[in-house]
Amino acid sequence: MFSCFPQKECVYPVPVFENYETAAAVLFEYVHAFYNRKRIHSSLGYQTPLQVEIATLASQMAA
Repeated sequence: MFSCFPQKECVYPVPVFENYETAAAVLFEYVHAFYNRKRIHSSLGYQTPLQVEIATLASQMAA
């Protein structure tokens, strides 16, 4: 299967995909497994989802 990793961006330069399903699967994987985990979210106090998850788990273990 085609993979974007570890490139910084998945869609530049534009890769050639075999079909629409392959392109959709690769882009879904990139957005959900890589991009969304690294980018900060204003709704999470400008932290990454991983930082919030670690803080939540730490507070649950302390309680």
